[in-house]
Amino acid sequence: MKAGTRKRTRTHKGASNAARAREQPRGFMFDVDGTLLLSDRALGGYELLPGAIEVLTTLKDRGIPYVLLTNGSAYPPAEQAAKLRRAGLPVEDAQMLTPSSVTADHMAQAGIRRVLVLGVRGVGHALEQAGITTLYPGEPGATEVDAVYVGWFPDCHMRDIEAGCHAVWAGAKLYVASDVPFFATREGRSIGYSFTIVGAIRRLTGARATLTGKPSLHALRFVARHLGVPMRRVVVVGDDPKVETLMARRGGATSLAVATGTTSLAQWKRQPPRLRPHRVLAGVGGVLEWLG
Repeated sequence: MKAGTRKRTRTHKGASNAARAREQPRGFMFDVDGTLLLSDRALGGYELLPGAIEVLTTLKDRGIPYVLLTNGSAYPPAEQAAKLRRAGLPVEDAQMLTPSSVTADHMAQAGIRRVLVLGVRGVGHALEQAGITTLYPGEPGATEVDAVYVGWFPDCHMRDIEAGCHAVWAGAKLYVASDVPFFATREGRSIGYSFTIVGAIRRLTGARATLTGKPSLHALRFVARHLGVPMRRVVVVGDDPKVETLMARRGGATSLAVATGTTSLAQWKRQPPRLRPHRVLAGVGGVLEWLG
């Protein structure tokens, strides 16, 4: 009888310790478009969503680390951070991450030295900072590369896609910043250019593409290292079940979902288990209530 009592007490204590561990502050990763703000289709203007400033300010005051990870690759991270600061968000340069940040880290470790970039100049900036030679369509030797990297490229032409195909046919690996067909803007959903471009290259070449942005585990591992916490201790806040929620589920992280972007409250309720977040919030301001 006493032994049984001691056993029940130990179990209860273990459960309490686990509960306290779950309640401890963790590192946060926030999506940008549809979660913290809504941009216009040209990514030139921002409308902050309710609670965005308060949440980031509170985390900063409490000493809880956080980063922002957008699937947008148009701007270098420091330039993107400066734009968000002007809009009112407390974001340091080092807290702003893009798929190009992940790509540069991955390619440097993989020994990739020459890359054909299908994107605007901002797409290749992080790669250049990592010492990787970046080339663009039409430049000498543009198809003699180790990899092709597809990012934000609204003015892409067929000759650019053809250059990418020739590089892949010559043995280059294919990488893509974002494989998301749509993202949320003030004018409604907008198509993802890299999704469209890499789809054409894959159709022509049959090549597999390595995704470096969300929902890849490459991105979540990079975020976790940046925050200095294990992946399972990261809280991922986003608006898309197939992007942020899927990434969190794959990596064993915590998923908080908002209904201010691509997915409504009703749509969140209809998600299958693998795309279901741990908590659905009306907006990002609900993070503070969840955090307590």
